[in-house]
Amino acid sequence: MENIEQQIGGCLPRIRSIAEALAKAERKVAEYILANPNEVIHLSITELAESSGSAEATIFRLCKRIGFKGYQRFKIALAGDLYTPAESVYKEVDCGDSLNVVASKVFQSINEGLQDTLKIINESALEQAVNLISNARRVYAYGSGGSAVIANDIEHRFMRFGIPVRAYADAHMQITSAALLEPEDVIIAVSHTGSNRDLLDSVQMAKETGAKIIAITSHMKSPLSKIVHVSLIGTAKETEYRSEAMASRLVHLAIVDVLYVGVLLRQQDRIIGNMQKIRQAIAVRRV
Repeated sequence: MENIEQQIGGCLPRIRSIAEALAKAERKVAEYILANPNEVIHLSITELAESSGSAEATIFRLCKRIGFKGYQRFKIALAGDLYTPAESVYKEVDCGDSLNVVASKVFQSINEGLQDTLKIINESALEQAVNLISNARRVYAYGSGGSAVIANDIEHRFMRFGIPVRAYADAHMQITSAALLEPEDVIIAVSHTGSNRDLLDSVQMAKETGAKIIAITSHMKSPLSKIVHVSLIGTAKETEYRSEAMASRLVHLAIVDVLYVGVLLRQQDRIIGNMQKIRQAIAVRRV
């Protein structure tokens, strides 16, 4: 895992991203930390073990899993999560809230998801993904349900690269296209959980052809993350009025934007020329 010893913050997002993949004992500690971060920041490792009903060794293993050398390093990062302005405590929407207050709370939730993702995003993984897309012969985007929106956005944006790009939401179309891929092709697989069986089957099929696979997901230790070449993690908090999967949608779209701009900067002359042609073609259809 990427070493984040020099980074302040990003502790809670990392715990959330791997919580489902943790062993039972470690997950118990993780859930306690996520539920009581303001308390944990003041506890020694012994006190946390007692409060969470766990062993000190379990807490130490959890710290190592999320990228810290020890408990004190973990607490420094936790303090960064709790006390920076971007990490203000989120308040749920109330039935009596005005639409202006609702908008403020929704926007704050989105901002927190973006800031959390910025703390844990792996620059090396972004670089690898941009390189793969820049050199691809064809690009395919796979995503089902809510993730189909992100896959369609990839098709819409990356069309400007001047290379064939298609988005597939249907599982049969995904695995059919995967069977016909070649080593120069790239798949961008989008899945909040990273556990969609149909998507995993298609990705595995694509991998066997030699194609390169990029994943955009919310879970660092998901089955999808384990079988792809590059995994990009976006995280968002679940709230009472929307699921974690809904919250992750805008975060995943932001990651797509980063990839788009990254490839654009690599091939400015060609892509900007393509964009100008597209603008001219669309302009004649406007009233």
